[in-house]
Amino acid sequence: MIQSMTGFGRAEQIDEDKKLVVEMKSVNHRYADFTIKMPRRFNRFEAAIRGILQEYISRGKVDVFITYQNYRQSDVSVKYNRDIAEEYIRYFREMKQEFPEDLADTSAASDRMLTPGQLGRFPEVFSLEESPQENDVALFEALDAVLREACKSFVKARSTEGENLVQDLLEKVDTMEKLVDRVEELSPRIQEAYRQKLSEKVKEFLERGDVDENRIAAEVTIFADKICVDEEMVRLKSHIKQTRSILKNGGAVGRQLDFIIQEMNREANTTLSKAGAVEITDIGIELKTLIEKIREQVQNLE
Repeated sequence: MIQSMTGFGRAEQIDEDKKLVVEMKSVNHRYADFTIKMPRRFNRFEAAIRGILQEYISRGKVDVFITYQNYRQSDVSVKYNRDIAEEYIRYFREMKQEFPEDLADTSAASDRMLTPGQLGRFPEVFSLEESPQENDVALFEALDAVLREACKSFVKARSTEGENLVQDLLEKVDTMEKLVDRVEELSPRIQEAYRQKLSEKVKEFLERGDVDENRIAAEVTIFADKICVDEEMVRLKSHIKQTRSILKNGGAVGRQLDFIIQEMNREANTTLSKAGAVEITDIGIELKTLIEKIREQVQNLE
């Protein structure tokens, strides 16, 4: 089974105690790159979460969003930090002693100038804390179930998209093979026409001077061979056959196909550089355009 690297998955568990939701989305990436956003109480499960994700995903930049709501207790509570409050008061007293002229009220009653409401506005006098942790085993069991369900939904979406990509790639590969067949059909005629044209020119040249006819004929043959693209077409057909086989076998094929596409492009470039006729040049350009389209699609495969 071949998967696309783009997809979305979602799962949730809702009961009288809690609501747990996992959502996942992904885009293309050379490797498996997981970004997990979750409540702090789940941080201790991060290694296990990544392990589960790796069971289902081998490539792609995946964003995972975990949201959690506990119906039985508040997620946070307010904590009064008495030591910090006392430290603020102590420093204010020191300030009044150091700057008696600037702080006009230096009486004993001045300590009461700082009201509880004012003191409570200073940082860390009041802080928010998570409620006591729930049972780790029970909480992780719930997370494990929802995460795996989301992963299965995610994989299904990627597989559906992957099937569509495979069909599109196979159609493009079929078109490429037809272009290669066309080059193989044209090539002998073009080479022969080229030889004929050169031979006629050489004969005209020989009639005007003393030139080694055998040497000229050999050079004509060598130059005609240089425009021959038979080897390039044989290799392209081999790459096409290999691509079909990989797509048929399935699995994580993105990297393997990416390498083959590079080889296809190399053969197309060589064909263009050796093209001895406009017809071959036109087909070479079509091949390169098609290979680029295939490369873009392969980038989407896991």
